[in-house]
Amino acid sequence: MKPIPVVFHIGALQIHTYGIGLAITFWLSYRYFARRLRAHGYDDTWFGSAFVWIIVASIVGARAVHVIANWGIYSRNLGDIFAVWHGGLTSWGGLALGVPTGLYFARRWCKPLRLVVALDLVGPVLLLAWAIGRLLGPQLMTGGGGYPTKQWFGLEYAGQTGKRLPVPIFQSIECLVIYFIALAVERYIARRGGPVGVVISASATLYGMTRLFDESILLPHGPAGTWVEGVSIGFVLLGVAFVPWLLWRDRAGFRRRVVAGLVPSDPWVNPEKPTTDGGDHEDGESTEHDLDDARANGEAGNESVQDDRRPDEIRAGSDDLA
Repeated sequence: MKPIPVVFHIGALQIHTYGIGLAITFWLSYRYFARRLRAHGYDDTWFGSAFVWIIVASIVGARAVHVIANWGIYSRNLGDIFAVWHGGLTSWGGLALGVPTGLYFARRWCKPLRLVVALDLVGPVLLLAWAIGRLLGPQLMTGGGGYPTKQWFGLEYAGQTGKRLPVPIFQSIECLVIYFIALAVERYIARRGGPVGVVISASATLYGMTRLFDESILLPHGPAGTWVEGVSIGFVLLGVAFVPWLLWRDRAGFRRRVVAGLVPSDPWVNPEKPTTDGGDHEDGESTEHDLDDARANGEAGNESVQDDRRPDEIRAGSDDLA
């Protein structure tokens, strides 16, 4: 397979496929995160304005970390510092500036959205964005391949001689697998009613593991790669410790919910969102509040409500809920 042209022209306009890939990835990320906000009861009208700043911050951070890590090269060619169309955007640098920027505007313009909830909601979005972005970014840019190879799956990349390991494709598959794992973790946490913070911690841990493997085994790199390895190790160690701690801290609350027979509510829901009676219960289930409401309605209509439970069961249920 011959390399896809990294540049093409429409008249006098020069188009970079790398830039198109980033633009598509940013757009999909915006739509997906806005959808996840709405699904949990949050207003997403603020996110359009915030996302412009997130894009700028992500690109600046990604480029800054790359330039700093390779300053020996850029110090002799200062004009290349801003040549992002040649590649050279570090994912960890984009996260380092883009995520705090997003959290800042979320705190400022969406008060009910707690920061840890925002991180949990954005975790799967980042993973899916990486899965798509690796195919539409490094796969299409100059020097996007890994080590030389003679294997049948080797690809040719612009600016590199001979077949190379298609690392961007490998990374895309890795991120897609982690994305589905993150969704499975999210479903598990939703079923038990918490705690928040597990989804983003698990996502960061698994992504750090795969990046560490890629940088150590598949990719030739200089100082920038060493930085990535170090940050990846940090994320792995932090996540391995943080996920068990979150689950351990929530153990008492989880036991109370199980003993009381409560149906877990959405741990990421907007706390200011109006709820309807019984809205958090599964079909066929009720709580003491449902029974009290039914009894009140029956008395208002001069009707009696039959309670089939024994008195000792009613007292036990009340004590458990208390």
